[in-house]
Amino acid sequence: MSTVNEIIEKLKTLTLLEASELVSQIEETFGVDASAPVGGGVMMAAMPAAGGADAAPKEEEKTLFDVVLEEIPADKKVGIYKVVRNIANIAVNQVKEFTGTLPKALKESVSKEEAEAAKQQLEDAGAKVKIV
Repeated sequence: MSTVNEIIEKLKTLTLLEASELVSQIEETFGVDASAPVGGGVMMAAMPAAGGADAAPKEEEKTLFDVVLEEIPADKKVGIYKVVRNIANIAVNQVKEFTGTLPKALKESVSKEEAEAAKQQLEDAGAKVKIV
């Protein structure tokens, strides 16, 4: 197995917290910003299908969603930390570190129902959350 494949297999086993820590260390080590857009150019629009201009483009319905924790008010931290711990399935001592830099995806590629449930729990605790 090649080194690249070994690394990919190892990355697949990381928890969300470990992946976040990895990104931070890569940013520091190589002086890069993982949030910076790549390509920096304008994307070209797709050409119309051979069926002609009359064919209306079909919009695909999104089936997987991410729950993004945007803000934790200082006076609501304890309650929100409890909810984050349950949703992300992380240890108590990892919650503060996990929520240290926001916005951050708390749940990724989940169903709309699961995303809505997580969002509701977080909002009930006082957090600012969005689903993307």
